[in-house]
Amino acid sequence: MRWVAASTARPRWLEIAVPAHAEAVEAVSEILSRYGHNGIAVEIPLAPRGGADHTVKAYLVEDVDSFAKVSDARDALGHLQAFGLGPIGELAVRTVEDEDWLESWKATVTPVRIGRFLVRPTWSDASAPDAITIALDPGTAFGTGLHPTTQQCLEAVSYMDVEGLRVLDVGTGSGILAIAAAKRGAREVVGVDTDPLAVRAAKENAEANGVTVDARPGSAENVDGAFDVVLANLVGPVLVQVAPHLRARLRPSGSLVAAGITTQAERDVLSAFVAEGLGIVDRDERSDWVRLVMTA
Repeated sequence: MRWVAASTARPRWLEIAVPAHAEAVEAVSEILSRYGHNGIAVEIPLAPRGGADHTVKAYLVEDVDSFAKVSDARDALGHLQAFGLGPIGELAVRTVEDEDWLESWKATVTPVRIGRFLVRPTWSDASAPDAITIALDPGTAFGTGLHPTTQQCLEAVSYMDVEGLRVLDVGTGSGILAIAAAKRGAREVVGVDTDPLAVRAAKENAEANGVTVDARPGSAENVDGAFDVVLANLVGPVLVQVAPHLRARLRPSGSLVAAGITTQAERDVLSAFVAEGLGIVDRDERSDWVRLVMTA
């Protein structure tokens, strides 16, 4: 996303902020990123206290369309309640007068080393000789490398042997996991997402990173064929719903990486996958989030 100034007048900005439970942070981030300029920011509490203790923020230029965008964002947030995520607070709006906020925010977004990968913002030139670099604009869609569930999945892609294999990324978001698989030598990578903005972001990010990802609208049920590896960084209730479709896309002895699971939701998710004939080969728990690697 590039900002091209239309005039010499300094723009006025609106900050939209949404309190959210840790389980709902990525979903709220995805929605706000549809309307915000150059990404989103997440304030993480020093001492987690449960409830809506994280704050997701986005910024947009105050113009004739801005309040319609805020209304659309509020409506979209209301629809999240159907997924049974943790609590989400009321969206708040305030005017930001400081025109330097954007550069100040950029300074706080630093590269992150995750397994074999170095995830950096596109404006950074950071590199490491032993790391595979992924460059993304924070907040363009789900998955910037900062949330524990994204880190857990990136680590899984780091140690799994995906070279020459077919990989499916369900709920691809920014495309970060699909890009990671492609950079590790996957023969074919397909990414699907129900949000058309995420599909577009995944395509653009893949191209910017010099890899090929077949990003498409839809979910696992809309894809044909079997894959050696299926990645699904979703949320617990959604994983339970799509478990049969994820299993149907997995070839015999293939690997399914499922994440976005809170410790409270783990039992239900595991029961859904066991019912599909899958068993655990690896489990990781971090900050009350669980990632499972399973196979048939």
